[in-house]
Amino acid sequence: MIRRKRTRKKPMSEINVVPYIDVMLVLLVIFMVTTPLLTQGVAVELPQASSQPVPDLNKEPLIVTVDIDGNYYVSIGDEQDKPIDHELLVQRVAAVMQYKPGTPVLVRGDAQVSYGKVVVAMALIQKAGAPNVGLLTEPPH
Repeated sequence: MIRRKRTRKKPMSEINVVPYIDVMLVLLVIFMVTTPLLTQGVAVELPQASSQPVPDLNKEPLIVTVDIDGNYYVSIGDEQDKPIDHELLVQRVAAVMQYKPGTPVLVRGDAQVSYGKVVVAMALIQKAGAPNVGLLTEPPH
């Protein structure tokens, strides 16, 4: 009589976690690569001033940037890092105001840009239908 060697089967309650660890490592790498891409923007040196922080807003603000050369940028759309003209600025802000009324609008003006360029941006934003416009600054060091 031949005896078979009995093999012990794994209980069904044991879970192999190795595939889950592999998936988590892949997700970690994806997040590490994409996070720096999310913080793109135009290099602007904000003026330093002591001011009250912006209240915690329920809606994501629309940010209009005025760089050192007086170019305008809007924080929506696919081409946020490309300068736009006055007409396109008004169109984009008006579109946001139409689809998301009450969206806060903030202006980031470079510390070296002409005051007139920032005022023109604020006037264009109000022309587009934004009831209030705020200015972004950096706290003094």
